Amino acid sequence: MLLICCPYCGPRPEIEFTYGGEAHIARPQNPAVLDDDEWAEFLFLRSNPKGVHYERWRHIHGCARFFNAVRDTISDRFLATYEISQPKPDLALLRGTDRE
Repeated sequence: MLLICCPYCGPRPEIEFTYGGEAHIARPQNPAVLDDDEWAEFLFLRSNPKGVHYERWRHIHGCARFFNAVRDTISDRFLATYEISQPKPDLALLRGTDRE
């Protein structure tokens, strides 16, 4: 079983969490001025990298808080988890870590 480290509650089994999409998406300042194509791009187009990906997760069966995670999509390993208010961690510092 995969363990995900909630930054608020600590490591818990994956069944307690739900995926919340890509993290660090720039929200439009004034959505009312977007045309249909721009709005569709904001809502639906996301990156889908092979490798390191910044994601948003929610500890649905715990504290119910959202948090961000850095996950390697090749190995399915979580390299880091951090609170929403924190900036992206430096990838150079995460290389070679096995944190789950």
